[in-house]
Amino acid sequence: MSKYASGKRAYGISDRSGFRYRYKDLKREWNGAIVGPDEFETKHPQLFPRRKVFDAQALRDARPEVDLSQERNVNWGWNPVGSPTQDYFPTSNTQASASVGTVGVVTTTSTSTTYTVTVASYLGSNVFYVGGERQPTLELAEGSVYIFNWSAATSHPFRFSTTSDGTHNSGSEYTTGVVKDDSAYTTQITVATGAPTLYYYCSNHSGMGGQANTP
Repeated sequence: MSKYASGKRAYGISDRSGFRYRYKDLKREWNGAIVGPDEFETKHPQLFPRRKVFDAQALRDARPEVDLSQERNVNWGWNPVGSPTQDYFPTSNTQASASVGTVGVVTTTSTSTTYTVTVASYLGSNVFYVGGERQPTLELAEGSVYIFNWSAATSHPFRFSTTSDGTHNSGSEYTTGVVKDDSAYTTQITVATGAPTLYYYCSNHSGMGGQANTP
């Protein structure tokens, strides 16, 4: 008597899909699963064990040089200008050498400040108002840039002098570092190192200006 059922009336269930197949049609995969013939998959080549490959490095009957220091004293090779370490080209005459000098760098920074200049009557005379203050004493730092916008007082050109009230008091106009743009109604000054005490004034009218210190 047979130990197992067989024949055309024997059926089995696929381990993969759960579908019923004739038992004689079922196939066993490489992983042990029993599946239908339309579900059968062969083992992927990458799943096979890797083939062992020997990659020998040593030379048979190798005979190293006796005096390696003499062999390494060359002026040619893979690194013709010498080696980064003294072990390979200890006395090579082509080893490169160099030196770098010193470089001095001077940087300067400057700030820019803009003042609005207007004119108003005070005790019966027109005077400058700078930044909203009447004839203030200005503090202008050396190396800094100051822009005086007198577009609200176009009839009163803003100027500098080393004399109080400038040309109205036998003085002359100070122009060092000064850029005037009468069409844009601006006067710009870059305060020079060691600049003297300055006075701002109107080139058309006397008694309108004040003092500008340059500490």
